[in-house]
Amino acid sequence: MNLDPSLGLPVVYLVDDEDVVRDALAWLLRSRRLLSEGFSSAEAFEAHVAQLPQPWPAAPSCLVLDVRMPGTSGLVLFERLADGGLLPALPVIFLTGHGDVPTAVAAVKRGAFDFVEKPFSNNGLVDRVERALEQSATTLLARRGTAGVKRLLAELTDREQDVMRLVVEGRPNKLIADQLGISVRTVEVHRARVFDKMNVKSAVELANLLRNG
Repeated sequence: MNLDPSLGLPVVYLVDDEDVVRDALAWLLRSRRLLSEGFSSAEAFEAHVAQLPQPWPAAPSCLVLDVRMPGTSGLVLFERLADGGLLPALPVIFLTGHGDVPTAVAAVKRGAFDFVEKPFSNNGLVDRVERALEQSATTLLARRGTAGVKRLLAELTDREQDVMRLVVEGRPNKLIADQLGISVRTVEVHRARVFDKMNVKSAVELANLLRNG
């Protein structure tokens, strides 16, 4: 598993009401050099998250979640996380008993990353955890890129933004000048400033930056 080190150390959250299950999972993850934090209930996990700096998660993360627990069930917690927009930055892997498989399959269709049936294969579970962390990292990098583009756009003046929109549409300088009621020379100056502030060298690069951001 190769993750961008600038994102920080990955964390696997374990939410299961059985101590023995959490301990076994934590040991298994340590054997693959993965950090984990365990919680005996959905309520304890939510209380912990509420105290963390926002936005969260900031580092690659995933949640290994038991379907059936006293109090708030794993399925209810999953729905809250989904409603809060935390997926797919926090992929959820459900732990299920045989009778819960249909429920877990339905949750996957609603956006859960995967489910693992108890008793589970140690290597198979960790392999899924690593794939989930890779998805989280990809999501966080994409969000970082989006935030970076927004910061660059905020540096543009209103006129520069007007010129930029027309440049991205493929308009030549003469047509941009006519549409905005300014000289071609002024368009050229604004165009050069837009390229400089957005750190691009061409209209194609600019269009790709805005599309991907």
